[in-house]
Amino acid sequence: MSPLPPQDSKEMPSKTKEKGKKTGAQKKKEKAGADVEAKSTHRRAVLEKELLQDHLALRRDEARRAKASEEQLKRRLQVLEAELEEARSEGKAIYAEMSRQCRALQKETETRSRQLEEEVTGLREQLETCQREAETARREAERALGERDQTLAQLRAHVADMEAKYEEILHLGVCRAAWTDSWPS
Repeated sequence: MSPLPPQDSKEMPSKTKEKGKKTGAQKKKEKAGADVEAKSTHRRAVLEKELLQDHLALRRDEARRAKASEEQLKRRLQVLEAELEEARSEGKAIYAEMSRQCRALQKETETRSRQLEEEVTGLREQLETCQREAETARREAERALGERDQTLAQLRAHVADMEAKYEEILHLGVCRAAWTDSWPS
């Protein structure tokens, strides 16, 4: 509330008491002074009232704007909270999907790993079998070659023996023929 403006010294009643009776002019002057003072007080009250009403209107406008701003901020907060909740929900859904995919991939990897291990085991067994068979075949081939070489050696020895016998027979036959030819007939 604003302070009252200072009053004119003309309008203010005198503080000193006059002794005796007042004349009619003095009474009129006092009555006119009282009227001016009353009008001034009334005018001051009206101005104060208008000032207070203007001040109140400004406060009401400020309150209205503040209330509107508060409502707008509340709506914005609700929108942001909804967006945040949606983002959290999406994040949870994405996390759940990624977890599911990860588990599926791990299961698939484990299955593939087991299959490959089984395949490697099978191939190792096949390799060992093939190596054993190859070793057996090599030994058999070496034995067969040994037998062949032995047979060839025996045959060569037999052929050489037969050649020697044929040569002896031929030699004897030639000698006999020469001896028979040398006999006089």
